[in-house]
Parts: sequence; structure tokens; C-alpha cells
Amino acid sequence: MQTPLLETERLILRPLALSDAPAIQRHFDNWNIIRHLAAVVPWPYPADGAETFVRLQLDKITAGEELHHWVLVLKGGDGEAIGNIHFRPRAEGAKGNRGFWLAEPYWGRGLMTEAIIAVNDFAFLTLCLEHFYVSNAATNEASRRVKQKTGAEFVGFIELPHHGGQSTAERWIVQREAWLRGRGAQSQA
Repeated sequence: MQTPLLETERLILRPLALSDAPAIQRHFDNWNIIRHLAAVVPWPYPADGAETFVRLQLDKITAGEELHHWVLVLKGGDGEAIGNIHFRPRAEGAKGNRGFWLAEPYWGRGLMTEAIIAVNDFAFLTLCLEHFYVSNAATNEASRRVKQKTGAEFVGFIELPHHGGQSTAERWIVQREAWLRGRGAQSQA
């Protein structure tokens, strides 16, 4: 299944494209973002880091790997990518099935929570998954809040080295039944 276009009140989540590399490079080359990411992300971020990353992701998608990768774009904006979300429905391992980042100028506005709600709807209503896992550096309070606001249930700690020096990560499960129950309660409010 191809990555679908998703829309929220303030965002368009569109499939990743090579033309997004310059915006990703500009926003992602930021220690405040990188410090909370797994140590597999290169730092210092190379000048061609975003282009290399985007090409790799697009190659995986073209090869048929089950991967959905969206860039976040503000509705009514200039079309520039301000963050991204990747979702690997069947991935196994400590990092989990979903990852995300948002450009620092857009932090604190609830945009990532809004985007994750749309991705969770896709996971449970379109892909019909029963559950998936997510993780974050234990020191990443903003990522933890997004998970708490979007129906994730904390299941424990795992070891996963991050750039900021921490090696403890939180592991969460997002379950279909709880998600649908929560969505029903939101629509009745």
C-alpha cells in the first residue's frame, strides 16, 4: 500500500519526496532535535544527510518494503516540510514502529499530536493493526507527552543509545481497542 495523503485541521501529511531534502536538511540539522534521537542518526549531521536519508527511504519504498513516510506541511503555508513521521507497520525491535520529529520553530503548538492522531487512525482504521510499539529517549518529555495524548500505554524501559548520552528509552504500546475507545469518547465530548 502506498503512503496516503492525510489531512488534519492544520496540517497536510504527504508522502516524502526527494524535493523535501533541502527543507529537511535545514530543519533537522539541529542539536535540539538530534540529541533525543537514536545514536544511529549521524552527528554532526552531514551536508548531504537529508538527501542521503530521503533517497534511502524512497529506495526502500520502491523496493516494496512496508514503510510509510510522511512529511508535515502547514495548510495555507508555503508547502515546506516542517517535520516527518515514518511508520513501519510490521517492524520489530527496540525502536518500534513509528518515529517522528518536528522543526523547532513549531514546537509547543500541538502539531505533532494532531499529526500522530491521523497516523494512528490510518494504522487502526485502514491497516487494521491490532497494536504497534513506539519508543523515545527517557529524557524526551515532549515525545512522552505526545504518546500520552495519543493513546500510548507505557510498558517499560529498554536500552537504546541516544545522542544526548542517555541509553535508557521508554517503550510504549498503542492498541487498537484502546485507540478506538478513546476516539469514540472524543467524538461524544
